[in-house]
Amino acid sequence: MRARVVWIYSVRHSFPAAFLHVLTLPDTADAASDSTAKQVADYLAKLNEAQREAVEFGVDEPGRTGGPLLVIAGAGSGKTNTLAHRVAHLLVKGADPHRILLLTFSRRAALEMTRRVSRIAMNALGKKSAIAQGLTWSGTFHSVGARLLRDYADLVGLAPSFTINDREDSADLMNLVRHELGLSSKEKRFPAKSTCFAIYSRVVNTGASLGQVLDQSYPWCREWEADIKRLFAAYVAAKQAQSVLDYDDLLLYWSHLAAEPSVAADLASRFDHVLVDEYQDTNRLQASILLAMKPDGRGLTVVGDDAQSIYSFRGATVRNILDFPGHFDPPAATVTLDRNYRSTLPILEASNAVIGLASERYTKNLWTDKASAQKPRVVSVADEADQARYVVEKVLEAREAGMKLKAQAVLFRAAHHSATLEIELTRRNIPFVKFGGLKFLDSVHVKDVLAVLRWAENPRDRVAGFRVAQLLPGIGPAIAGRLLDSVAQDQAPAAIARFQAPARASEDWPRFVGLMAKLCGRESGWPAEFEMIRRWYEPHLERNHEDAAIRIGDVLQMESIASTYPTRERFLTELTLDPPDATSDESGVPMLDEDYLILSTIHSAKGQEWRNVFVLNGVDGCIPSDLGTGSDEEIDEERRLLYVAMTRAKEDLHIITPQRFYVHNQTHLGDRHVWAQRTRFIPPHLMQNFEAAAWPPVIAPAAPTAAGLAAAAKAKIDIAARLKGMWD
Repeated sequence: MRARVVWIYSVRHSFPAAFLHVLTLPDTADAASDSTAKQVADYLAKLNEAQREAVEFGVDEPGRTGGPLLVIAGAGSGKTNTLAHRVAHLLVKGADPHRILLLTFSRRAALEMTRRVSRIAMNALGKKSAIAQGLTWSGTFHSVGARLLRDYADLVGLAPSFTINDREDSADLMNLVRHELGLSSKEKRFPAKSTCFAIYSRVVNTGASLGQVLDQSYPWCREWEADIKRLFAAYVAAKQAQSVLDYDDLLLYWSHLAAEPSVAADLASRFDHVLVDEYQDTNRLQASILLAMKPDGRGLTVVGDDAQSIYSFRGATVRNILDFPGHFDPPAATVTLDRNYRSTLPILEASNAVIGLASERYTKNLWTDKASAQKPRVVSVADEADQARYVVEKVLEAREAGMKLKAQAVLFRAAHHSATLEIELTRRNIPFVKFGGLKFLDSVHVKDVLAVLRWAENPRDRVAGFRVAQLLPGIGPAIAGRLLDSVAQDQAPAAIARFQAPARASEDWPRFVGLMAKLCGRESGWPAEFEMIRRWYEPHLERNHEDAAIRIGDVLQMESIASTYPTRERFLTELTLDPPDATSDESGVPMLDEDYLILSTIHSAKGQEWRNVFVLNGVDGCIPSDLGTGSDEEIDEERRLLYVAMTRAKEDLHIITPQRFYVHNQTHLGDRHVWAQRTRFIPPHLMQNFEAAAWPPVIAPAAPTAAGLAAAAKAKIDIAARLKGMWD
């Protein structure tokens, strides 16, 4: 008998939920259910047992919301793939994509996750679907926080047009307040603006008191505690008066919102499922937000690896992931992904041994079916010069064997550790790229253009206005300050038009007045406003920068990016929170070679992988850093840094240990070098997991030949007689 199927569409869902809700009438054949089961099996078929357990936890039935889940995802265990499958599985089982909150640590990661989810959902449904397009709540903590604050702005006393300062602008505002309070004219040196802002940010993100932060991280600033506290209070008042927020405010305001029971309930009701990637890198503020939004843990999934928690300098704490299960009753379920798809077995065995000595961790031993006879090498060299030569020799050797330079990486604890190597690479004409340097928004010309937009969006933003005014010839800090005082007392366009500009600015002033009037009045619309700003800015760029032709390329690129955003406010928010990389302001000449060696700090290398990895300065004082051994917690984080570096390698791993380091601050009678010993994280009993080597190889002296010995026996030399003869 022919099967009859009735498709039931869910009014709540904006996507084809019909696939999920099927009523089979009594005379329907089993073929339909078998087909559905096969489709589901197909899109989960490539997952291993642990991955599938994590994907299916709590969502076996349509519409069901499971309890809290912690996924401990070891290095190279397919974490991103597992999380994407879990999101897709939620959608296939009937979850509303608009009610899923996906928190990642970069906008690019959120976009990649959405693309993966879309592919998986299409595979499961067997046809094209707009399901993943409904994942509108995916992004970083800061970007999601900014969107929520727009929604609740009136409730928390924020102007809907508030703007967001990046970290440099926040430090500049801190400096303005510092100067106004007279703290820059102290007889004794007061902490610089960057230090002050770093202290402020750490207090906010860690939840520690100012005194605790000063004692633990900034002891040299302890005598200024009272003045620093006064500075921070004035800084907060200045932000509120100007209707600006800094990065930390996005989390701070969100956490205060979530702490209010009525608001927390409303926030929680907006999302059925909250999924967090890289949970080991969250700070206390971020953890408090999640626990306030989902106090019972229903629908909450966090994914991370305690062994890769290496960002305490940003306020992150490994306690968040270690303590997560205990926040709920019953405790959160835990699934461990320990099958590694990246590295060979000897690399994993060595890595497991190193992290196994940590004082506290989730027990897991990474395993793989990638066998190899090559153990990781611990290479002893004489000094940093030999270290550089060793790396270059082995890199070129691998390249001649068919391995691209891009497939090889040199990792180090601190950026200056690669200085000697960089010189050697340049001398040997080996192209390289060093991860780090200026970000896009740190470029002078980019900050100029964004300042114009930000000031038009929020005329009370003094940092933006201060920067824009000084772009005009003849306007310095004093005149810019008077202009901003005028704007604060009246509407921006009118105040600017009435302001008496100096003679040197008279030629440019009318165009500037016209520009600000159109921007504040939103006469041209978005994104035409950006083109208008670029045309106004180009002559100032040419006047102030010799390489204007290169820099204008960045501005044109930013104009292209701007056209992809629906509003000026959305563009400013997203670009400030997650900027692209810099171009023209990066140090060094543009790369002309299509292949190049990767140089990177270990922190920047997290999440990456290469076939051949070199770890520089595997000695005490570098790994661990001599500044990172003040407590057991700091030592454990330094151990995790080495673990992260080791697990970046797919086939070959070299940990190099220079025996001595040359220094320049010794007395004239002192040695010009200091001796170093192998990192404490590879003690003698772990060396069985490594291959010990010395470079350059020690060549044994050639043994005398039989013919040589026979010739020597015939040539008898009476040296004793010769010595006596010297005195005859």
